[in-house]
Amino acid sequence: MLNSMPVLLIPGLGGSPRIYAPVADALWGFGPVTVANHVRDDTMGAIARRILAEAPPRFALAGHSMGGYIAFEIMRQAPDRVAKLALINTQARPDSPEVRERRGGQLARVKAGGLHEVLDGLYPGFVHPSRHGDSTLRKLVHDMGDDVTSEGFVRQLTAIMARPDSRPTLATIRCPTLVLSSDTDNTLSNTLSAEMADGINGAKLVIIPDCGHLPQPEKPRETAEALVAWMQN
Repeated sequence: MLNSMPVLLIPGLGGSPRIYAPVADALWGFGPVTVANHVRDDTMGAIARRILAEAPPRFALAGHSMGGYIAFEIMRQAPDRVAKLALINTQARPDSPEVRERRGGQLARVKAGGLHEVLDGLYPGFVHPSRHGDSTLRKLVHDMGDDVTSEGFVRQLTAIMARPDSRPTLATIRCPTLVLSSDTDNTLSNTLSAEMADGINGAKLVIIPDCGHLPQPEKPRETAEALVAWMQN
């Protein structure tokens, strides 16, 4: 494939390659698409180092939610290897003390065998209110949690709770950047996306209507269109 660009996709907390399945086909026209394994380490630094060790020399990078936190760490460790950056329903801020306390409770419940209980608690914030009763989406969230496993989820939560503030490094990002968000993300407000777009020189902000925190399965066509336009930029 002439002038192909590998695409590296990173899921969010409790997410697996299934989250990108609705949009991955649209990206294969640009180059090989890989979904990173982000469940093996419990710090952002270690997760990013292992992903970089397995990644192509240069690639387009998209991170969803926790995947965005990892993407920021990759940008700190190896900015020259990232040709393009997409930040999907994520934020640059660290956890507040209140959020960290809530995550501590989730950590304890998962360690006690309550992974699906925790996922059910997160689900209303994951999807648009009109999809709270969508059994297919809820099953997707449960299936991805099973892919990640309780042990992997604990490692992910541990890494998230200790992640650094990425706001000071936004201005150092030089590659073409898409900030993709949803109008009804009740997990991470799109005001946080606007903050990132304002802080990254030349970043493009796209907000998908009638959508929650999981735009890939909730609005696959609109999400794919935004990612294709990003790759064509």
